[in-house]
Amino acid sequence: MATATETGVKKNFLTGLKEAIAEEMESNPNLICMGEDIGALGGAFGVTDGLIARWGRERVIDMPISEAAIVGVAAGLCLNGKSVMVEMQFIDFISCGFDQIVNMTATYHYRTAGEVNMPMVIRGPAGAYGGGALYHSQMNEAWFANSPGIKIIVPSTPYDAKGMMKAALRNPDPVLVYEIKDLYRRRDLEEVLPEEDYIVPLGKASVRREGDDLTIVTYGQNVYHCLEAAKNLEKEGYHVEVIDLRSLVPLDEATIIESLKKTNRLLVVNEAPMTCGFAGEVLSRMSEKAFEYLDAPPARITRLDTPVPWVKPLELFVLPSVEQITEKALKLIKY
Repeated sequence: MATATETGVKKNFLTGLKEAIAEEMESNPNLICMGEDIGALGGAFGVTDGLIARWGRERVIDMPISEAAIVGVAAGLCLNGKSVMVEMQFIDFISCGFDQIVNMTATYHYRTAGEVNMPMVIRGPAGAYGGGALYHSQMNEAWFANSPGIKIIVPSTPYDAKGMMKAALRNPDPVLVYEIKDLYRRRDLEEVLPEEDYIVPLGKASVRREGDDLTIVTYGQNVYHCLEAAKNLEKEGYHVEVIDLRSLVPLDEATIIESLKKTNRLLVVNEAPMTCGFAGEVLSRMSEKAFEYLDAPPARITRLDTPVPWVKPLELFVLPSVEQITEKALKLIKY
């Protein structure tokens, strides 16, 4: 249950998502929701709970277990004047709809010389740290970052979850939303959300903590690991800047570069595998565009190049940790 405060009721990440979708369904009669068990069940995690009772089966559609069919039908609806929210029950299974996403949906605006938009949001629970093992723990955002025509966002707070979801649902282009399922109901992250309508623009990072000794760039659940590491480093007398990307595509390079002008050191943290992961993309761009500001080799901490194990000690072994981040940050600061 949310906690009452003097200024309102604190809400969790999942509630922010629910409110965003419901409010956009209310304001946009052309918005349709589709996915497995999103109607009668309300979604595997409850994000779409209550939508079918309010708007009926014509706008909240339970689909068969075929991600390719779900995305394909959604694309057809977009071509006929609808906006569509597609839920992947777990983001891991987005691979089953890969062709429809990257070869059909992502390319349509280009193929029509800009005449046709594809207002589709594909969202779903993602990420590890929760014992979901190899089929329910993936962060596969780099697959789609390599596909021009798709925007990718990873909110980390209830405020951003609601504001970025609303921005995505109003966007004329396909947007992938990675919802970190371990953040859905975290009580310590609850916050009061504005009663008035608002959006969080896509393509703009957020500086979660200011500092001048090191820049840590991250997103998703790792934001909180990095903030905890920053507290550890403050005890050592160092002040670390933590940047939450929030939006991977488009990427806010300017905020990172401005931070590096102060700190001269860069550490990138994400929970996807290292090889060809998005952390490497950030390092590469900053090496090209901000090399003159760097006083130490830029570094990254990622998941090991393995599937995510189910056994908790092994799961934590392959994923970034507060201890790893603290140790690597100290090395960069003292380089």
